[in-house]
Amino acid sequence: MCDVEGGGGGCGADAEPPRRRRAPADSQPRTCMKCRQSTAALVIRVGDPFCRGCFREYFVHKFRAMLGKNRVIFPGEKVLLAVSGGPASSAMVRQVQEGLSREAAKRLRFIPGLVYVEEGAVRRQSPEQRQQTLAQMETLLQATGFPYHLVHLEEALELPPSILQPGPECTGTSGPSYKEAVDSFIQQQRQDGDSGTSLPGHSTPDRPAGATSCLPDAAQTQELLRSFEAATTATAREELLEMLRTHLIVQTARDKGYAKVMMGESLTRVAIKLLTNLSLGRGAYLAVDTGFTDQRHGDVMVVRPMRDYTAKEIAFYNRFFSVPTITVPPLFTKRREKLSIHQLVERFLLGLQEEFPSTISTVYRTGEKLSPEPAKASSESQRCLLCLCGLDTIGEEELALEPTLIWEEPAPGVESKAAYIPLLCYSCRLTFKELGPLDTLPPYMRAEGQRRIRRAEMEQNQENQESSEN
Repeated sequence: MCDVEGGGGGCGADAEPPRRRRAPADSQPRTCMKCRQSTAALVIRVGDPFCRGCFREYFVHKFRAMLGKNRVIFPGEKVLLAVSGGPASSAMVRQVQEGLSREAAKRLRFIPGLVYVEEGAVRRQSPEQRQQTLAQMETLLQATGFPYHLVHLEEALELPPSILQPGPECTGTSGPSYKEAVDSFIQQQRQDGDSGTSLPGHSTPDRPAGATSCLPDAAQTQELLRSFEAATTATAREELLEMLRTHLIVQTARDKGYAKVMMGESLTRVAIKLLTNLSLGRGAYLAVDTGFTDQRHGDVMVVRPMRDYTAKEIAFYNRFFSVPTITVPPLFTKRREKLSIHQLVERFLLGLQEEFPSTISTVYRTGEKLSPEPAKASSESQRCLLCLCGLDTIGEEELALEPTLIWEEPAPGVESKAAYIPLLCYSCRLTFKELGPLDTLPPYMRAEGQRRIRRAEMEQNQENQESSEN
């Protein structure tokens, strides 16, 4: 078919393959769209050139505006920042650092802490490589001046079963409003004389010196690897890693008294996650999986303040203002194994983004229209064992799901996985099916599942007795 739009000519006018034509680069340097004086250093979107100074102001304002618009982090609250060493989480830490500084126009008023989950065991790193990564991360965390916590993924094997139960929510109707809390905090600071540090105690590392060099026991590492190697697909391993990482972060927040957890998920990552979870059958939970707030854990709220930044914006910010990052290898894959759904969706979206620059933002805006109501559960029996969202398998939907879950009969004396199926949502059932035998799952998952199975059996027996008496 001939392309005659814009006077481009007909057949034979251009031998290139059919793809979107980019406007030719202007020979003259462009002027910043904000200050109209300095030469632009980058173009965020088509027609949006920024100089370095204006881009920094734009980046900082977007972070403060995201927190100010949602008003979920109250003054004086302890907030745990989940740091992976990647571009987005590193930029998030820098924003918090600048927001707490004395020179900030509108200073942040919460008490930050940092947590890093070390995952070298499942990323096929040698002990020497893991030690090197830990040393690099500790250097970065110490440079922030915030309390920090280094957690190994192997510690997920020792998590209590209570991590799969929502804690009591701290916010109630009797609590003060956000404006009242801010006014009270400012008044308290004035009475105390505001010595210059915005919050007390944020510059003292919260771990003993030299404790970071100890790796977990080899037996723990082997047990963890056994769980991942038992998974039959790369998708199941990705889901298991995400689950263990989240549970470790939430448990750290509970143990250390943090009310909120900040995740460094960018707009690009949120869009990829939205389509990935849709492909995994988590359509009912997209609002909590990708929204600004995630309250499924009850006493610990997860927030995503970086979800308005594209990966391009974060990359330019880190490069211009020397934000240090650390690169870690990907999750291991088995020989001749197909790519995970996560990797396929990421390649698909990023490939479309190159040709159609509005792809990522369009997917992201679609997710903004979703409601978190379907993810809420009114009771334990209606809550998924693994993801803590409301079950979406009640009623007729369960009939369509049944043929996809064909279970092999276990050997005599071996616990069956079939008993766990009623406790899981549609997506977690499919993942659970690919995770391997029960004895390869983390102990806390088995313990909580067994408790809920016994409780369901007791309730069923009680109902049967009452019906027989009547």
